[in-house]
Amino acid sequence: MAITITITKKDAHPIQAKLNLKARKTLDGNIMIFDHDDIDIVAMPKENKVMTFVKQDDSDLAYSTQDRLFKFLVRKGVVLPHTVRAGNIYGSIEAKIPETSDYGNVLYNVLYSIAKFIEKEKPFMTAIQDYDEMEDDRLLAPDRVDSTELGEVPHEDVKGTLRPAYPGYYYGLGGMYRW
Repeated sequence: MAITITITKKDAHPIQAKLNLKARKTLDGNIMIFDHDDIDIVAMPKENKVMTFVKQDDSDLAYSTQDRLFKFLVRKGVVLPHTVRAGNIYGSIEAKIPETSDYGNVLYNVLYSIAKFIEKEKPFMTAIQDYDEMEDDRLLAPDRVDSTELGEVPHEDVKGTLRPAYPGYYYGLGGMYRW
């Protein structure tokens, strides 16, 4: 379900921007954004907070993505730089949104900035997806140059470095004094 958000000036009614985000609104009014491949972003208007969660624990890219997001939000003035910190949930990072009434609905500004960040990250995400697909194709359907027929590999009588006649040498026992 996509949420359409319109950002307007305090006194004007014309639509200034339209956003398309994969987002859901929770029962307590938080907005969860699922557009990014590495992280989920939650805007919490009641707590004046933006929080991110890692989608997969094994991704090394998740922390750098969170770091880029919060640096982007700090540069845009959407979150306070001294409030960016680790959350109480494993792999989460959070930051406070400044309390102000000069710029209309602050939540709209936060969501607009998050959408701009995701738009900026799209080429990076598609490049990673394209690379993963290319690597899968290379491994699952190799070219003739990268593959051999079943009988082409020459067989030898002795292969590898572990010779069956000297088992102790391979465990650091070769130079040990014996009685």
